[in-house]
Amino acid sequence: MNALGKLVRTTAFKLSFTYLVIFTIFAFVTLGYVAWSAQRLLNDQFVSTIEAEINGLAEQYRMGGLRRLVNVVERRSRAPGASLYLVTTNNGEKIAGNIGALPPGVIDQPGQFETPYSRTDDGEAAPSRALVRVYLLPGGFRLMVGRDLEERARLNAVIQRAFGYSLLFIGVLGCAGGWFITRRVLKRVDDMTETTRVIMAGDLNGRLKVAGTGDELDRLAHNLNDMLDRIGELMTGMREVSDNIAHDLKTPLTRLRNKADEALRTARTPDELKVALEATIDESDNLIRIFNALLMIARLEAGNAREELADFDAAEAVRDVAELYEALAEEAGVSLGVTIEDDLPLHGSRELLGQAVANLLDNALKYGSTGSGQAEKAITVTVRRANGEVLIAVADRGPGIPEAERGHVVERFVRLETARSRPGFGLGLSLAAAVARLHGGALRLEDNEPGLRAVLVLPRKDTQATLPAAA
Repeated sequence: MNALGKLVRTTAFKLSFTYLVIFTIFAFVTLGYVAWSAQRLLNDQFVSTIEAEINGLAEQYRMGGLRRLVNVVERRSRAPGASLYLVTTNNGEKIAGNIGALPPGVIDQPGQFETPYSRTDDGEAAPSRALVRVYLLPGGFRLMVGRDLEERARLNAVIQRAFGYSLLFIGVLGCAGGWFITRRVLKRVDDMTETTRVIMAGDLNGRLKVAGTGDELDRLAHNLNDMLDRIGELMTGMREVSDNIAHDLKTPLTRLRNKADEALRTARTPDELKVALEATIDESDNLIRIFNALLMIARLEAGNAREELADFDAAEAVRDVAELYEALAEEAGVSLGVTIEDDLPLHGSRELLGQAVANLLDNALKYGSTGSGQAEKAITVTVRRANGEVLIAVADRGPGIPEAERGHVVERFVRLETARSRPGFGLGLSLAAAVARLHGGALRLEDNEPGLRAVLVLPRKDTQATLPAAA
């Protein structure tokens, strides 16, 4: 496709051409109306002049008879720029006036009309056209008064030239403007196309240029750049997840292999083989739990659990989970305080919300009960309503999480250095955050001074319809 064909096929050129046609039609109609109005005004002027002349000459005839009328007509006929006059007998013989020749029978038709005429009696001169009125005088005489239409012809010629030049000017200016606009738009589109080719080639750092005009192409470029930023974040997260999976699953897989290898080399009795097999099963269960958690997080982030959502009471769901953990907290020597308001309706998954709260309680028991005093071994669960939201908070008195790391620890397989010596895989907070997003809320990590306060912020059922869908 050559450059001209490419230019003609663009939407900008088609729109410019359409606007040009519409504007040309509008200009044509406007000029036509102006020409029609000017001709009508000129004709009205001619009619008014002829009517005034007829009335004046008829009055002269009534006052002084034919002689006085002839004298007045002769005097007016010789004046520069005079109108057309003709006085005849009842059989059409000329008595006075500056009209030489007329078509046969014209003088016998009373009324107003257009007719060709000549100023000489022999009719050799080129005929002209005039707007005339024939008036019957008493005694059978006829009076004709008219105005030459040459002025109207000149006006028509001027208007026709204006039509031609205007349409030519509009066409040239429209084509030039359309070409300029199309070239400008096409250049920006070509730049976007080239950038997308670079991105498709594998360079996700490419971004579309923004001209700063704020037009639709700038808005499109902004949206596409935001989309590319999000894709880049997802790709980075995928690489990090892959690296974390490779790093965090390598250890249990290595332990699993080593235990199986050790059982093959050292086990001598069925009891020893049974112990080794049970250890291998435990390691396998850990791996299965990791993959189940990963699948659950991926399912939540993809929104595939929405068909299982229903109405439930968040207070009852959290109360059930807290009751299950009271025995575990008592075994660990940790006091578990529960404060739950009643009647907190939510629309979502009761099971997933219970899993998220259980993960937060697990973290609190593992990392938040490391102190020696009774005050340091306290975990509180609080559920309350606030501004159309349900706040589910699990707070401990442990070392907490530095503020700079709070946005990072909700990612998969991310564990702080101080927590790597404890059991776990770094998926608990990630799963809780995914559950919060599924319900249109968020997971907020705060300082409990000391310790960590993890808060699930969820919209209540009566306000969820106005909240954006989870990512």
